Formats: sequence, structure tokens, C-alpha cells
Amino acid sequence: MKRNATAVWNGSGKEGHGHLTTQSTVLQQTQYSFNSRFAEGVGTNPEELVAAAHAGCFTMKLSFVLGGMELTPESLETTCTITLDNGTITNSHLVVTGKVPGATAEQFAAAVKDAEANCPISKLYNCSITSEATLV
Repeated sequence: MKRNATAVWNGSGKEGHGHLTTQSTVLQQTQYSFNSRFAEGVGTNPEELVAAAHAGCFTMKLSFVLGGMELTPESLETTCTITLDNGTITNSHLVVTGKVPGATAEQFAAAVKDAEANCPISKLYNCSITSEATLV
């Protein structure tokens, strides 16, 4: 499987602007700029997209890991926070809340650690990955 996205940038790094388009067109010429990345400007930014990718990948992997334990999640919700420090992504922190009928806290914690280590996006990253898990 291969997926793609295209970035177009016009102008200088600080005053310029760009847009992103994904193969699926979920992002269709979505604006990004210095202000959307480093201030509070309108648009997205690479770190936000990296966070979305990690949250999505991890959460789906967690569902598969729980399924392998013969547990079916009613719901899983993950927030991922990416830390950019001096031009380097240094951490991806996952906070997951799961409603998994029949699961013990120990089973859920083990499944979270498995998904944290083994989702494809985690394997891609060259940074610290941490997590917090709450079973409700």
C-alpha cells in the first residue's frame, strides 16, 4: 500500500504560505504558514498532522491488540501531543481513554503499551513516545 500527499509553498519561510492536498482529498489545498505553525494563524501545520497520524494509528492498533485478547472496545479516544523543541520533534505523548467491557486495568495497560510500541507510526518516529491510559 502506498499513500501520498502534496505540499506547495510560495515565498519565504516566514512571509510565505503553502497548501497541502492528500490523495483522499480530505485535505484539499489546506492552508499552512509560519503563523499557523508557530503562532495562532489559521490553517494546519506539520506537527498537528503528525499528532493526528499518531493518534489515529495508535488507536486503531490498540483496537486490534484488544481484539487479540478477545476484548472489543466500546470506545477508544486518544489525544496525541507532539513536542517540537529547537527544530526537532522530541516527544509524542498519547493520552487514551477506553471503554472496554470485560477488560481489567492491567489488560488495558498492557494493550496500550503494545500499541504504543507497535503501531506503524510509532515505529516511524525517532523520538520519545509516552502514554497515559484510563479505563472507564
